[in-house]
Amino acid sequence: MLTRVGPGTRMGAVLRRHWTPIAGATEFDDKTRIKAIRLMGEDLVLYRDLSGQYGLVQRACAHRRADLSYGFVEKCGLRCNYHGWAYNETGQCVEMPYEDTVAARAKYKDKVRITAYPVREHAGMLWTYMGPLPAPELPNWEPFTWANGFTQIIISEIPCNWLQCQENSIDPVHFEWMHTNWSRRQTDAMAELGPKHLQVAFDEFEYGLIYRRQREDLPEDHSMWTVGRVCLLPNCFFLGDHFEWRVPIDDENTLSISWVYTRVPNDAEPYVQETIPTWHGPIKDPETGRWISTHVINQDFIAWVGQGVVADRTKEKLGLSDRGIQMLRKQLMTDMDAVENGEDPKGVIRDPEVAAFVSLPIAERDLLIEGVSLDTYRAHPVMSKHLERFMFQAGQPAQVWDAYCDAMGIGGVKAIDDRIVIEI
Repeated sequence: MLTRVGPGTRMGAVLRRHWTPIAGATEFDDKTRIKAIRLMGEDLVLYRDLSGQYGLVQRACAHRRADLSYGFVEKCGLRCNYHGWAYNETGQCVEMPYEDTVAARAKYKDKVRITAYPVREHAGMLWTYMGPLPAPELPNWEPFTWANGFTQIIISEIPCNWLQCQENSIDPVHFEWMHTNWSRRQTDAMAELGPKHLQVAFDEFEYGLIYRRQREDLPEDHSMWTVGRVCLLPNCFFLGDHFEWRVPIDDENTLSISWVYTRVPNDAEPYVQETIPTWHGPIKDPETGRWISTHVINQDFIAWVGQGVVADRTKEKLGLSDRGIQMLRKQLMTDMDAVENGEDPKGVIRDPEVAAFVSLPIAERDLLIEGVSLDTYRAHPVMSKHLERFMFQAGQPAQVWDAYCDAMGIGGVKAIDDRIVIEI
C-alpha cells in the first residue's frame, strides 16, 4: 500500500495531493527547453515555451502516440514533430495543421485534450501538482525567504522505492553509524568511534514528524534535543539549512532533489544571488562501479539501495530507535484513509495567508538568519569544513564551487579532492 505510487494506487493518491519539486529552473534555457520526465509511474514532458510558460504534459501525442519529448516549443505550447499537432500548458490541442486546413469548421482540435499538470517556479525549483482540482496552496517555507545565502539544487536518480528513502528522514541513530563512524572507518580501520546516542524522541507536528536526539557529546539544552529535525510530509526531510525531497519516479526509482542554503559570512553582506544553480550528482564511481561513499547524502543513497529495489518490510526486526518509522507508516496509512474519505492528507495547506510564510522547527535558527563572521566560520569545527568543499553530495561542478566561494568571500579557493571521505 505504501510503496506503490502509480495512477489509481492509494499512496499515489496521497502523494498527488501535495505540490512536489520536479526540476531546477536553471535546467531550462535558450538551448534546453524540453525534458522527458517520469513521475509517479507516468511518462511526461516538462517544457518551457518561447513565452516563458512552463508546461507538464503526457509524453504520448494524442494523434499517433509519437514522443512529445522530441517535439518543439512554440510561442504558446508544445508541437509534435510527427504531424504538427500542438498543445498548450493545459493539455488542450490548439492546432491540427491538416485538419485546420481542410475542415476548419469541424474544429476537431477542440475535442482533443491530453493529460497536463500545472507547473510553478518557486525557490529556484519547478513544482507540479498532480492531484484533483482545486489545487492546494504551494507552501512558501521559511528558508525560501532568507537573504544573504548561496543556494544550490542537486538532483540524483536513485534505483529504489521512494519510501525507504523517506524513512531515513525519521531515523536519528543512523547518523551516528552511517555518517560519523563509517566515515571514520573508511579512512582508518582502527579509528575511534564517535559519540553515542543517549536518548531519542519523536513528536508529531502540523506538517509532519520531528526527531530529537541527545548524544554524549552534546548538552541536554542543545537544539538537537530541544528542537530536532523534521520529517516533512509526505516525502521531504528538512534539516534547517537544506531540504531533501524523495520524489517517486515510479515504484522502483526515486528522484532525490536537495535544496541547500549556505548563509554567507557577515563580512560578505549584502549578498544577492541572481540565479540558483542546479546540478546532477553522480551516485556511482565510474572507475570501480561501486556506489560513491565519500559524502553524507551519498552514504544515505547506499543505505536505501542496499535494502533492495522495494524493501521487504515483512523481514524487518525493528528496534527501540525505530518508533519514528512506525509513526511515519501509521501517518501515511491515516492519510490514505483521509483521501478515500474525500479529505486532505496531513500537511496540505488551503489558506493562502498561511502558505505565504510557513515556519518550521529549525535548530540553530539564529545562526542561519543572523550569520557569523568569516573568522568564526574558519574557527568552527563543522562550519569550517564548508569552506573546503561541498560536504553533502559528490560531483559538484567547478563553476558552482567557484560561485559559492565568491559568495562566501573566499574566492579562488580550490576544493579538496572529491574522492576523499568527509568526516563529521
